Amino acid sequence: MDLLKKLEECGSRFKVVSEIVLDPTLVKDPKKYKDTMREHGYLSEICSLYDEYQKLLTGITDAKELITNEDDVDMKEMAREELKELEENQPILEEKIKLKLVPPDPLDEKNIILELRSAAGGDEASLFVRDLWEMYCHLAERKGWKCETMEAQETEVGGFNKIVTSISGKFVYGTLRWESGVHRVQRVPLTEGQGRLQTSTVTVAVLPEAEETEIEIKDSDVRVDVMRAGGPGGQCVNTTDSAVRLTHIPTGIVVIQQDEKSQIKNKAKAFRVLRARLFDLEETKKQSERADARKSMVGSGARSEKIRTYNFPQDRVTDHRINYSQHNLPGFMMGNMDDMLDALNVYAKEEQLKADISTLGE
Repeated sequence: MDLLKKLEECGSRFKVVSEIVLDPTLVKDPKKYKDTMREHGYLSEICSLYDEYQKLLTGITDAKELITNEDDVDMKEMAREELKELEENQPILEEKIKLKLVPPDPLDEKNIILELRSAAGGDEASLFVRDLWEMYCHLAERKGWKCETMEAQETEVGGFNKIVTSISGKFVYGTLRWESGVHRVQRVPLTEGQGRLQTSTVTVAVLPEAEETEIEIKDSDVRVDVMRAGGPGGQCVNTTDSAVRLTHIPTGIVVIQQDEKSQIKNKAKAFRVLRARLFDLEETKKQSERADARKSMVGSGARSEKIRTYNFPQDRVTDHRINYSQHNLPGFMMGNMDDMLDALNVYAKEEQLKADISTLGE
């Protein structure tokens, strides 16, 4: 059985990792120590489930033998009741084990840079950028995460053509990693006098934020230009050279930062965004190299891929990748989106497990 085979492999690996943990020299390498302890904790949980599963299988075998061999009527009936309960619990436990067998991605613990941009739909699209941004901010507030606006290009109608936000906290990328893509809204705009339905789109990008040690940016690879900030922002916004534009020469990536009055602060923010984009570029390359062995779990994450529709007249939000819909759209827009996010993560783990088992059998 594939499930038992995977569990046995985890049990064997746990013994090896447990020996490594006891090595006093491990603490001398902080990265290796962190990775080893993460793996040890994960495998420990797997082994606990393995023990529980073995007890359940043993219980089923014992109950069946009792039903077959026992002459006492009452004992047979008790064995039948126990067997029924164990067999009902078996698929539930197996599903729990299968999801746990998918190893955690180290990226899941990372903070993110969240980029939202208006696409098709003009002013209405810019208003929906604001709505989505507020939705993610409400979710962050509920989860105790911290939001920091990195860049905001506001429109005359009160929306955003683009807004970039840093979100930091526990398991941020692991929660929001599947939000990248095109989000479509169907509703009657406030500016529409005749009640006509309009469809607009917004692109969302979720970038894991990289540490300075993870992405090395050579000074010679970046051209730094300073300029006067433009747009709304107060009397001094256009009088000092506070805005910063970074051009990463090898990739052509351009980052402009002008929200702060301080050039130093804008430069620091710009480098954080640039680092995140370069890190995302590297991760995308790695995923592409693994594409033949393991398909993307929940779509490609590309900005061109339509992933979700927010239908206001029907009070429904639908994720097209997993064909999952839920109602109470106003609640969803207030950040109550855990059911949707959980469904995406469960589906992704199930697909990854299928790929792992398929690879195992080759």
